[in-house]
Amino acid sequence: MPATDTAATIQLLAAAVIPVLFAIALHETAHGWVARYFGDRTAEMLGRLTLNPVKHIDPVGTVAMPLILTLLGLPAFGWAKPVPVVAANMRDPKRNMVVVAAAGPVSNLLMALLWAVVLRMALGWDQPQLAARQFLVSMAQIGFQFNVLLAVFNLIPIPPLDGGRVLRGLLPERYGMKLDAVERWGLILVMLLLTFGILGRILLPVMGWFVGLIRQLVGF
Repeated sequence: MPATDTAATIQLLAAAVIPVLFAIALHETAHGWVARYFGDRTAEMLGRLTLNPVKHIDPVGTVAMPLILTLLGLPAFGWAKPVPVVAANMRDPKRNMVVVAAAGPVSNLLMALLWAVVLRMALGWDQPQLAARQFLVSMAQIGFQFNVLLAVFNLIPIPPLDGGRVLRGLLPERYGMKLDAVERWGLILVMLLLTFGILGRILLPVMGWFVGLIRQLVGF
């Protein structure tokens, strides 16, 4: 790899570290915050109600799996260490779990909005050639796009993803039990849909809609 390509790759990775790690941390912590509001303090007692990314990194799902898939030329896919939630501790377990599950994607959409504001401000700097400005633009672009991606991906209605949890809480119990049976195969199903490009064709238009909405809100 030429030196210029190596330097560009290093700069890109450096710009991605903060927005990616904090997107994951906020997503998981949001589940715990909302669960605590509804009466479940499990995450709090285990020290998981924190934005410290180290507490939410899964060595396999957050690091090894995305790296291996990228090296194999496959779509990158991974996961964080789930925040523990005990539905039985909540006041209304089935209904409350819908909100708990939705909290992760919603938090990422809010963070995407914040990064879009930062991006707009950075693009308005008077000296566009400054290295600090260029780095901030790259970081904000990654934060904006990655948070939208994370939110939309997790809204897929396949358990154990958040969208599957939301759907489980909305379905009548007889159908919800059938959805429970899918959970053990859920991640494999998502991987197959990603590998064959089916999921991309579904997600990209949804992502585009959210990106367009946030850009309008920010005033691009």
